[in-house]
Amino acid sequence: MSAATARIVGVDTYDIRFPTSRELDGSDAMNPDPDYSAAYLILRTDTDDGLEGHGFTFTIGRGNDVQVAAIEALRLHVVGRDVAELCADPGALSRALVGDSQLRWLGPEKGVMHMAVGAVVNAVWDLAAKRAGKPLWKLLADAEPEWLVSQVDFRYIEDALTREQALDLLRGAREGRGEREARLRTDGYPGYTTSPGWLGYSDEKLTRLAHDALADGFTQIKLKVGSDLADDIRRCRAARAAIGPATRMAIDANQRWGVDEAIAWTKALAEFDPYWIEEPTSPDDVLGHAAIRAGVAPVKVATGEHVQNRIIFKQLLQAGAIDVLQLDAARVGGVNENLAILLLAARFGVPVCPHAGGVGLCELVQHLAMFDFVAVSGTTDDRVIEYVDHLHQHFVHPVGISRGHYLAPLAPGFSADMKPGSIAEFTYPTGAFWAADALAGGGLVTTPDTPQTALTTTEETSR
Repeated sequence: MSAATARIVGVDTYDIRFPTSRELDGSDAMNPDPDYSAAYLILRTDTDDGLEGHGFTFTIGRGNDVQVAAIEALRLHVVGRDVAELCADPGALSRALVGDSQLRWLGPEKGVMHMAVGAVVNAVWDLAAKRAGKPLWKLLADAEPEWLVSQVDFRYIEDALTREQALDLLRGAREGRGEREARLRTDGYPGYTTSPGWLGYSDEKLTRLAHDALADGFTQIKLKVGSDLADDIRRCRAARAAIGPATRMAIDANQRWGVDEAIAWTKALAEFDPYWIEEPTSPDDVLGHAAIRAGVAPVKVATGEHVQNRIIFKQLLQAGAIDVLQLDAARVGGVNENLAILLLAARFGVPVCPHAGGVGLCELVQHLAMFDFVAVSGTTDDRVIEYVDHLHQHFVHPVGISRGHYLAPLAPGFSADMKPGSIAEFTYPTGAFWAADALAGGGLVTTPDTPQTALTTTEETSR
């Protein structure tokens, strides 16, 4: 079939789970036993080149089947669409998915349904970048400002960012763009690592991994805190001793505290010079974040991985509630909404340090940060991408790290493709790993109340 008439002919969905809880990888004060998981989809086309769009959203085990079902609910919006039209204007699909008059009631623009929208939209961007023969960051950086602005939904945020202001930001950033891209390709983008700091790790493991982080060139690490103050004091003391006074150390409470508790606890850890306190309280509590920021200064306040949409980010910025904005590639409505969030951050002059603590999140969010550097903010000052050393081997194009920096991805697409063997092995509950584990009587943290079909394949030729 010619490219001009090619269409989306199928959506394959997968419930993929990894048993990370068994080594306490990813453990924190609110999530002591996470099994890193992906509600994963592949958009299949009838194009001559056979290109596919891959996308996913991140969960931590139980409920991943619910997230897969939410993606399935969007299938009829996608199957049958013209591939060329879809890739030329992903914003049209984004608006259709977000604006579905019945599905919208399940949000609106928040929760499981909105994350499903993000997974589908991200898969379209992956397909668009592959068709253009460019990594996503490059596709976005090369785009005309007018087209980028056409991809942004300005509803509910025009009191903080207008179309004209967004255009001015993007046009102003075109100067020096070539030089910044060359720097990115040569030096990469600075990262920081959370790998030493999972709450379930022993002090010995924390210390060893902190030493490893320095040897690998990282200039910032992060520790999970918030479960027990005495333990936090001991662990922060061990980490600071391992990294010395010059290396930044962030701390992350994963929403564990109320406002007053967050202020008191952070002050109790201030002797260890934390660079920021992350997610000190509920991500929905804008005024609470503002109070915490005033109460813990000069420690910075960072949040964003659980912020559900651009509107909450707008309010956090308007209220002066955060020092660091931590967007997530798979929490909101996909690339289109993250374009709005990047532009809002640039408008308010707040640095973006993306969240990437989860399977595949490093692979995705590097593209957004690199686009921001080349074509929006124009700087990496006080900006770092989170890095965790887990599960990259399952991706066709895993992140590259050198001297504590993310290397610019060069393969076309959004770096979302998971290896077929990994999908087959870790699809839950029928994949090879989970089937063998069940036969062996493995204790599954992720066992759902009702077993779900692990793989749903849908093929249609018309909408």
